[in-house]
This record gives sequence, C-alpha cells and structure tokens, in this order.
Amino acid sequence: MNMHVKSLFVTAALAAMILPAAAQNDPATTAPPVQQDRATIGERKENQQDRIANGVNSGELTAGEASRLEKEESHLNAETRRMRADGTMTPAERARVQRQQNRLSHQIYNQKHDTQVQPGTNAAPGVKAPTEVGRREERQQDRIGRGVDNGQLTAGEASRLEGRESRINNEIKTDRAANGGSLTSAERAQVNRQQNRVSNHIYRDKHNGRRQ
Repeated sequence: MNMHVKSLFVTAALAAMILPAAAQNDPATTAPPVQQDRATIGERKENQQDRIANGVNSGELTAGEASRLEKEESHLNAETRRMRADGTMTPAERARVQRQQNRLSHQIYNQKHDTQVQPGTNAAPGVKAPTEVGRREERQQDRIGRGVDNGQLTAGEASRLEGRESRINNEIKTDRAANGGSLTSAERAQVNRQQNRVSNHIYRDKHNGRRQ
C-alpha cells in the first residue's frame, strides 16, 4: 500500500512540472509571433504618421516634403503587406522593415527642422501673414493633416493630395515672381479652381472607406 501511495505522489509531481511547460508552448495561451510583430510595426507606423500629420498642420512640412514622406511610407506599407502575404514575417524581413522605418524617421525629423515651411503659415519667424490664397492653402493642409492623423487618408492618398498642393504652390510662386510678388485676378481665379479640385479630392479620399 505504501509503495502504491508513493507512486501516486511521484506521478502527481511529474504532472505538475510538465503541464506548465506544455502551457507555455501552447499556441492557444500565447500570442502568435506574427501578431506581436504586427503590433510593433503597426504602432511604429502610426507614430510616423502622427509626426507627419503634426508637421503638415504646423507648416513645418511643406506640401512637397509631406508628399515625398508619404510616398515612402506608402511603399513601405506595400512591401510589408507582401512580406506578410503568407501570414508571417521572417526575422530578416522584420529587421529590414525596422531599418526602413529608422531611415524614414530620420527623414521626418530632418524635413521638419530644415528652413522650409509651408507657404501661407507662420511656422517660422519672419513669415508674413497668409493672404487669402495662403489661408485657403492652410485650410487644405489642415484637412489633409487631420485625415492622416485619424487614418481617413492612407499614405498613398496623402502623397497624391500633397503632390497636387505642391504643384499649386509652385505655380503661385512662379506667377508672383513674374508679377512683382502679386497675383492677377485671372491667376487668383485659376488658383481657386485648382484648390476647389483639390478640396473635392480631399473629401472623396477621406470618405471612400479606405483606412491607413
């Protein structure tokens, strides 16, 4: 009888040691590596987008700078999706994405701290108060910035919108240089038409159901 009781105690002790170890390796009790990876990369992506949105809203990023940064973000997002097509990412793929995110992070910092500011904003000392055209540009940038910040605009959409804004800015700069710093009535009317089109694009992109 004593030997039987001793055997039961030994069996129970072994089971107590084996079960916790098995639970640690049970997929049902631990987050799959791919989910942990998604959270890390996804959180970093959201942080980068927040920084770009803040730069757009403050005027620290010009439309051209924001367009280029969002284009790089869009390419990185597409590459990440391809890597995850089979449901997981290898350590080498994760390291590659992290290196690319590091480079983009440095670019965001450098672009936000250079001497360029979005026309029509007071992002730097000595910048004149915005004109009527400048105020409209600023409102468009605010709408784009909010769309990036809340995820209504994908990186690709934001890049295209900022590209359009950048072309309008360049056209205004050229027209003003040719007219002693001002715009003619016809040029202002043309800029307003272009800004109307961009405004419509912003609205459609923010309400098309696609999310960042």
